[in-house]
Amino acid sequence: MTRTIVLSQTHFLSLPNNQPNSIELSNSFNEKGWLCLLKRCKNMEEFKQVHAHVLKWGILFDSFCMSNLVATCALTKWGSMDYACSIFNQIDEPCSFDYNTMIRGNVNKMKLEEALLLYVEMIEEGVEPDKFTYPFVLKACSLLGACDEGIQVHGHVFKMGFEGDVFVQNSLVNMYGKCGAINCARDVFDKIGEKSVASWSAIIGAYACVEMWHECLMLLGEMSNEGKCRVEESTLVNVLSACTHLGSPNLGKCIHGILLRNISELNVVVETSLIDMYVKCGCLEKGLRVFENMSEKNIFSYTVMISGLAIHGHGKEALKVFSEMVEEGFEPDHVVFVGVLSACSHAGLVDEGLQCFKTMQFEQKINPTVQHYGCMVDLLGRIGMLKEAYELIKSMSIKPNDVIWRSLLSACKVHLNLEIAEIAAENLFVLNQSNPGDYLVLANMYAKVQKWDDVAKIRKKMAEKSLVQTPGFSLIEAKRKVYKFVSQDRSIPQWNTIYDMIHQMEWQLKFEGYIPDTSQVLLDVDEEEKKERLKYHSQKLAIAFGLIHTSEGSPLRITRNLRMCSDCHTYTKYISMIYEREITIRDRHRFHHFKNGTCSCKDYW
Repeated sequence: MTRTIVLSQTHFLSLPNNQPNSIELSNSFNEKGWLCLLKRCKNMEEFKQVHAHVLKWGILFDSFCMSNLVATCALTKWGSMDYACSIFNQIDEPCSFDYNTMIRGNVNKMKLEEALLLYVEMIEEGVEPDKFTYPFVLKACSLLGACDEGIQVHGHVFKMGFEGDVFVQNSLVNMYGKCGAINCARDVFDKIGEKSVASWSAIIGAYACVEMWHECLMLLGEMSNEGKCRVEESTLVNVLSACTHLGSPNLGKCIHGILLRNISELNVVVETSLIDMYVKCGCLEKGLRVFENMSEKNIFSYTVMISGLAIHGHGKEALKVFSEMVEEGFEPDHVVFVGVLSACSHAGLVDEGLQCFKTMQFEQKINPTVQHYGCMVDLLGRIGMLKEAYELIKSMSIKPNDVIWRSLLSACKVHLNLEIAEIAAENLFVLNQSNPGDYLVLANMYAKVQKWDDVAKIRKKMAEKSLVQTPGFSLIEAKRKVYKFVSQDRSIPQWNTIYDMIHQMEWQLKFEGYIPDTSQVLLDVDEEEKKERLKYHSQKLAIAFGLIHTSEGSPLRITRNLRMCSDCHTYTKYISMIYEREITIRDRHRFHHFKNGTCSCKDYW
């Protein structure tokens, strides 16, 4: 009754003035009027009015009418799954279309368990699934990471005879990929007869899910060679991710070119992926250019750009982009603040970092996570405010993890504060006793102050726990291949030529005033032995190889798995000036750009 009153107050259901009487109104509504009105609904209020008229004119139990009501309520953005469910439950004998609609609606609204329960109910009620049922059931399994349930559904697919349907096959590939069962995904993919763009996108996405980046690129090559499918944006986003993780800007530029040639206007997701690829491959300027030319930006675009500027040490520029984001009306979330605080940390912007930390808590009402605290400890520790960093850890509202204590320990190593380092190490070893790097940091600090007995104790503990540090290595791309170097390596091809180049470089360096920093060799050996060990660090071998095998004046790009020592940092500055080369080094979580004898970090890292 109340709904009738509401209806009389709205113009939504008003009919033309020439409607003569209620009998004609009933006929019009029965035949087509209700369906036209249903298509015009823009919110739940209007939908409920149509539903009320359906009830009023007694056509509710018409199966076509009921199916349309359920579909509209379940599949529109403004719809309500609870309300759709209430209508669905009134259907005496729901058909496969009705179940498919409800399963799809629940998946779209991320009610994944409900979607699977509906599928089980469908089977138990004897309603036969069709080829439209399985893509959404499998999507629910993939989003839940429910591989066992996915395998059972795969069995049903065979039983029902849909194993040859390309849409079902693509969904299976996607499900197995998301669940990490890459061999199963590949088996299904190989059995697809006529592979569509979606098939290739699904298998490339599957390999991306398990971080098999080389295979992603190989599959793109296979797809291109087959020549039957035009590459879509979603596929290239996964390939861009592969380029990002492999640190290959040249391949990334090729993908960018393919996008520009095949797609008239890139969407915000693709452009954000391009920015992420460029900044993480060391091409900050190209990433900035894509960002500045975007016709539409969202919070993810800003987050990627801020984080990109952070890892390149451009703290002030990151803060400027953050200000632009706020001015555009975007509400910063906890992820954005991690990027902003990281930018302040890498650039030594203590006051700005402290202010952002306060703004986050008291203005944006965001409770700091362990990542935020980690950035703040890193910020204070890098600048030498070790006591303040320690006090912050003690005042944390959450329990500090091993990353927090490791940040403090690393800062103590830089500023050689053994007292706080021992406190940090003690707490760190309680939380994590299996990281050899933590023991080595403390051992190296003891070695610097020549406490060799303490060094021996740490080494003994490592031996007892069978802890072995991963050797430091450097990667460099040349002649379309990636080459790996470790310190003192004589197993590499043409090592004689590379070592001769090292000698030539050393000769040039002497004229520029370079003096090896032997304090970086933390072994109880004489000065000459220390100099020899410094000479063949992996980064120096990679630079020598690059100078030999790349054209004169071309930039060198090197990736390291460990933080570079101060001697390698000084050495690379001189080399960039002597050989007039731009040298980019990715040092774990940040980039150093060496040019004309200076580094972008301004010797602060």
